[in-house]
Parts: sequence; structure tokens; C-alpha cells
Amino acid sequence: MDIRSTTVLPAIREDIVLHTDDGFDLVGELALPESGDPVATLVTLHPLPTGGGFMDSHILRKAANRLPALADLAVLRFNTRGTSSPRGTSEGAFDHGVAERWDVKAAMAFVAERGLPHPWLVGWSFGTELALKYGIEHTVDGVILLSPPLHRTSEDELAAWNAVDVPVVALIPELDDYLRPPEAKTRFAAMPHIELVAVEGGKHLWVGESQTRRVLSEIVGRVNPAVLPLPDSYEG
Repeated sequence: MDIRSTTVLPAIREDIVLHTDDGFDLVGELALPESGDPVATLVTLHPLPTGGGFMDSHILRKAANRLPALADLAVLRFNTRGTSSPRGTSEGAFDHGVAERWDVKAAMAFVAERGLPHPWLVGWSFGTELALKYGIEHTVDGVILLSPPLHRTSEDELAAWNAVDVPVVALIPELDDYLRPPEAKTRFAAMPHIELVAVEGGKHLWVGESQTRRVLSEIVGRVNPAVLPLPDSYEG
């Protein structure tokens, strides 16, 4: 079958609930390869809920729809506190990236409990702030940032990543609404080892199949490069 924006490829999909240390239940989904054990795990952090972001924001949904089958990856998606989607509404209230620290911790605890291998944090927009602020508190193989706005992350929080041997990759859209490639070099100066990838023609929301494929290919290129290039069709 041709792989298009609406295609849902085979996977083992499970509705899950994450439990935070401050007493809230967060709804989510885990998608696993049908073919066997995953080679790595994507722990996804969605865009700003007050701006319409949730676990079904299209890049994260398409990662879950495609990458278990195409790249042997586990994909964990969830709604941060106070966020709603067709899966349901997570308990609690949006806290501007402060109490969401416990949401990230709950996701990583779930990964550990299930024995999911080689976790990578994949944050998009607001989700990049959570990854940068709190990902360092957990054992991760790497961090991938999609359209980071750097609205909530301090220079000290950025600099803290210099003390850990973890790859951090940021995809910076050429036409981003908040942070474009020339400015990103300055704003990320506290992280000299970050890999900044300028995406020609890219926009903050990564709309369109060509931008979706670019983002998913960049993710897979770091997490399981042996399966690149991602195919245009699937025979399963």
C-alpha cells in the first residue's frame, strides 16, 4: 500500500495510563512492532496544549502510525496534565511546563517498568521545553527537538546537558514562527555539542507529507539508521 498521511500501518497498540508522583493519571498509547521486540523507543512530548497540542498532533500520530512497522520502533504518546484528545483527558491542569516535570517522570517510569529499550525523547514545540528542562533527570539514549521555541528553557538548563554524554538534535525549520536557523545558533550557544539541522522550507507545524517524511526520516536516522530510507509503500 502507498504510505500517505492517513495510513495506519500494522502495530500492537495499547491504551495506557501513566501515574504521576503528584497523584494524577495521564492517558496515552503505546505502539509496538508486530514483528518482534522494538530496537528503540520514542517517548514523545506534544506541542502546547493551550495552542491545540496533544498526543495526536500530526507528526506524533504519524510516528505511531508508521514507525513500529517501518523502523521497528516503540512509540509512546500521552496527553500531559489537563490535555484532551480522542483517547481521553489527562487529570490535572496545564502548569506552563512546571508540574509537567512529573508527567515526563511518569512516562520514563512506564518505559522502565515495561523494559522498553533505548528510550529517546522526541519533543515538539512545547514538548522540546519539557525534554530540555527535565530529560536530563532520566536515562535516555538521546533527545530530538522539533521546532524548539526556547520560551521556557533557561541558559543554565541548556548548559547542564554539556555534562552528559547524550546526543541532542534540533530540527530548526527555515520558516519557523519562533526560532529560525540563524538565531538558533546563538540561542543554543550554551550547548556547543548540539546538532542543529536547518530544514529548508520547513515550518513550525511541519504541514504536508514532504515535511512529515523529512521529520520522520531525521528521527529514524538517529534512532535506527539501518532501515533508511523509509519506503513509500508497505507490503505487510
